[in-house]
Amino acid sequence: MLWIKNGRLVDPKSQTDKVCDICIERDRIAGITPPGGAEQKHRESDEIIDAAGMVVAPGLIDVHVHFREPGFTYKEDVSTGAAAAAAGGYTTVICMANTKPVVDNEETLTYLRQRAAKMPIHVLNTAAVTKGFGGAELTDMIGLKALGAVGFTDDGVPIKDTAVVMEAMKMAKALDVPLSFHEEDPTLIGSFGVNQGPVSTAVGVEGAPAVAEDVLVARDCALALSTGASIDIQHISSGTSVAIVRAMKALGKNIHAEATPQHFSLTEEAVLAKGTLVKVNPPIRTEADRQAIIQGLMDDTIDYIATDHAPHSAEEKAKDMKSAPSGMIGLETALALGITNLVKPEYLSLSHFLEKLTINPAELYHLDAGYVAVGGKADMVIFDENEQWTVGEHFKSKASNSPFIGETLQGKVKYTICGGKIVYRD
Repeated sequence: MLWIKNGRLVDPKSQTDKVCDICIERDRIAGITPPGGAEQKHRESDEIIDAAGMVVAPGLIDVHVHFREPGFTYKEDVSTGAAAAAAGGYTTVICMANTKPVVDNEETLTYLRQRAAKMPIHVLNTAAVTKGFGGAELTDMIGLKALGAVGFTDDGVPIKDTAVVMEAMKMAKALDVPLSFHEEDPTLIGSFGVNQGPVSTAVGVEGAPAVAEDVLVARDCALALSTGASIDIQHISSGTSVAIVRAMKALGKNIHAEATPQHFSLTEEAVLAKGTLVKVNPPIRTEADRQAIIQGLMDDTIDYIATDHAPHSAEEKAKDMKSAPSGMIGLETALALGITNLVKPEYLSLSHFLEKLTINPAELYHLDAGYVAVGGKADMVIFDENEQWTVGEHFKSKASNSPFIGETLQGKVKYTICGGKIVYRD
């Protein structure tokens, strides 16, 4: 058995916030007792974690990561991605389908499910909405779901054909799986990764305006209302898009949205200081957009905090602003960025913040996860919400493309437990 004693259990699903002892037997939670239970009941062979002064919470769930396998394993692979996730307190991650080959076929998905089975955390996979991300012909969504795809997305490539999106939503509704959408109309974008405005001019690129996001967000929310499909608006970056989602959610329950730590932590000015490390799709925008995202998190317009963990090599990110790829890693800093920029300033309570990292994403994907209860899975994170630490240059990820290197944050993961096993310890 494994005992966690004297920890502050914060479980958003049950609205629990109390100090207690937790007993884990094999891969399940066998008991939750008042403090002292571990001392009375443990055997000499049991392992004990003294979590006094620390928070014990459900293992974190990320609905949006890129592990780059197959095809781009020099950036990341399933094994190093899983290690990065465990170090960040994540016990479940959902991988996007923009690999090489794209996850639009039985062979690629089967390979990834076999790889995932060997990992210390739960690695789940989406499949593509359209064949080859071409935006024209739907994949065999029925067959891919049967092989283990938990949802569908052409993440990274917006689907321009409205009729194709409508058809995909009808199929997803029938299959009871979510669709996730990358919302940027390329016909309105001069160059990707930097917000269009004074900063893009200063760094010599045309930039990507917020309206390119807004128009597709409005379209896909309207289609979701019509079809009843469950959709996730990915990595929302525009204040107007937040307002659109808020209005559309009032009309239908199946519209959801996610925000990344970079979009609630940074503004476009960071591009001037950190260069291509801040180049992401959609771009980091203005302070007004950042505040709108925080308000959207506060009033539950935005349901999930997702990292969009996007590893790239140092050589790729060393290219000029126009040529460097968009994206940054995020699994190992997300919890601390949320505590530092949302919880400590009192925008969100700790429980409300954790809700967007645990039970909410679990419910989107129909997972038996995201909560701590007797009989439930022993997937948990233990962290010190007050410990300060400086983000270093070395990560469990293969990549180090983070603009937060050198930043001092609050909130340190001390242990990650998945399936009753300690998969990370500080």
